[in-house]
Amino acid sequence: MSNKFKLIAIITFLVFIISALSSFIVNETEQVIITQFGKPVGKPIIRPGIHFKIPFIQKANFFDRRFLEWDGNPNQIPTKDKRFIWVDTYARWRIADPLLFFQRVRDERGAQSRLDDILDGETRNAIANNNLVELIRSTNRAYQADEELAVSEEGKVLLTIKYGRDKLTRSIIKAAAPRTLELGIELLDLRCKRINYVKEVRSKIFERMISERKRIAEKYRSEGQGEASKILGEKERELKRIQSEAYKTAQEIMGKADAEATTIYASAYNRNPESREFYRFLKTMETYKTTLSEKDWLFLSTTGDFFGYFQKQSGR
Repeated sequence: MSNKFKLIAIITFLVFIISALSSFIVNETEQVIITQFGKPVGKPIIRPGIHFKIPFIQKANFFDRRFLEWDGNPNQIPTKDKRFIWVDTYARWRIADPLLFFQRVRDERGAQSRLDDILDGETRNAIANNNLVELIRSTNRAYQADEELAVSEEGKVLLTIKYGRDKLTRSIIKAAAPRTLELGIELLDLRCKRINYVKEVRSKIFERMISERKRIAEKYRSEGQGEASKILGEKERELKRIQSEAYKTAQEIMGKADAEATTIYASAYNRNPESREFYRFLKTMETYKTTLSEKDWLFLSTTGDFFGYFQKQSGR
């Protein structure tokens, strides 16, 4: 009885192994080509679920149904107007015909290699047949820069484009799509990741940009200095005008004060003889005070007016 159970267990195990080797699961993101001794048999399997094959004889080859990425190598390419630039591109593609794809390129690694040849070649042809401005700009919209920067390095107005970057990339796709379809590949999109001058030209461009910016900065500085000089001149002129008016007003006030003082002095002088004598004495003392310093010596005669005044006073 135990031998019978062992035989059943062995048979069950073998059936399980054979079933496992003969079945496979296809996900929603996959498609499968069945090959027998390396050659494809049947149609591609694109329906998700469990499928079967002959074990040990047939093999399931899985391919992705999703969008796949192609990343090109940066290349140095001359434009039509003899500008040497670095161009870095990328693309999106998918396996449209898995059977043809398997027959022509076998796997994704082979597809990437073929896409390198096709897309790099078409990109090089498109760039070599167009000017640099066509690769940089996409539309002929109006510029937002000031008038100093709205001109090209030759001093002319920047050129308008005929195609633009978007149409050029579309033309690359249009030229490469028939060749990729022969490989079972549908080319979905292609874009320029980066466009730049080569290193030698880029350094000269930067130097030219720096010198241009310095020229504009110097222009603004000179305009600012001229405006500052104008403001300072107006300030000095206004200051002199205010000082002149103030001096005029002060002289008028001093003149009026002197006139009033003279009137007062005259009225006091004409009042009586004693007042005239006292006024004369005060004016003499003020004259001595303003004309003599501490280091000066003054010799007066006893017959002078100064001592005469004291003699008259003492005589009284």
